[in-house]
Amino acid sequence: MTTTPFTKMHGLGNDFVVMDSRVQPVNLTSIQVQALSNRNTGIGCDQIVIIEHPGKRKKLNPADVFIRIFNADGSEINACGNATRCVAALLSIEKQIKKIVIETKAGILESKILDNGMIAVDMGKPVFQWQNIPLSESQNTRALDVTFGELSSPAAISIGNPHCVFFAENLNKITLEEIGPAIENHKLFPQRTNVGVAQIKDTDLIRLRVWERGVGITLACGTGACAAAVAANRANLVGREVIVELDGGRLGINWRLDDHVIMTGPTATSFSGAVDLRLLA
Repeated sequence: MTTTPFTKMHGLGNDFVVMDSRVQPVNLTSIQVQALSNRNTGIGCDQIVIIEHPGKRKKLNPADVFIRIFNADGSEINACGNATRCVAALLSIEKQIKKIVIETKAGILESKILDNGMIAVDMGKPVFQWQNIPLSESQNTRALDVTFGELSSPAAISIGNPHCVFFAENLNKITLEEIGPAIENHKLFPQRTNVGVAQIKDTDLIRLRVWERGVGITLACGTGACAAAVAANRANLVGREVIVELDGGRLGINWRLDDHVIMTGPTATSFSGAVDLRLLA
C-alpha cells in the first residue's frame, strides 16, 4: 500500500494539511482535496498545502521552495499568510535557517524566524486598482457600492487574493454565516472574494472575523488581517502598525512606509501521519 506523508499544522486555528512533493510526487484532484479537507470523513482542514521545488524564473531572488494552496472546496488560491508561516516553520527546522524565501502563485514571500519564535512574513504590497483585485466594474475601492443589512461601503483590496472588508460598530451583532456567502459570490467579484468584518477597538487594535472564499468561517486569516489593517489605515481609523484580533488569536500587522505589509504570528504542529490517497476516490 502506497501512502503519502503529511503534517497537520495551524496558525491561530487556521489549519492545514501540508504535503511535500519534493519527497514524493503529490497530484491531487479537486475531489481528493475536498475529501482530505472534510472534518468528518477526512483529515480535516481549511486548506491543503503542497510543497514543491522552487521555480526557475526567480534567478535573482531564488526561493527555497514553491507552494501550492488549495481551499477546502478544491479551488486553488494564490497566497495564504498563515500557510506561508507554517511552511517557513517546517523549512527552518529542515534547513536550520532563520530566513526562508517561499514562492507562491502571488509571488515571492520572504519569512523570518524571530527570537521569540514568532514568524514574520513580508506579504508584499497591497493592490487597490479595481481591475487587478479584480472587480467586475470600476468602483472606488475605498468604499464599494455594496450593502448587506446594516453593513455598507466595504473596502476592496488584494493581498495576493481578493478581500472585501466591512467595518461594524459591534461585531457580536453581525451574522457572518449569512453575510459571508452572499458577498463572496456577489457579481462584483468575478473570482469570488474573502469577506472580513472588522471592529475598531483602538488606534492600534482591530477585532476581525473572516469568511474565507472556498472555506467558510475560519478562526484566523493572515491575508484577511493584512487587508483589514490596510483598509482601516486608509480610512484613517488606525495607525500603520496594529494588532488584529481574530477568533483564534492575534496577528501583528505593520504596513511599512515602503508599502510592504509585514504579518507576524505563531504556528503550531498538531500531528503527522500518512494517508492512502486511493481511498479518497
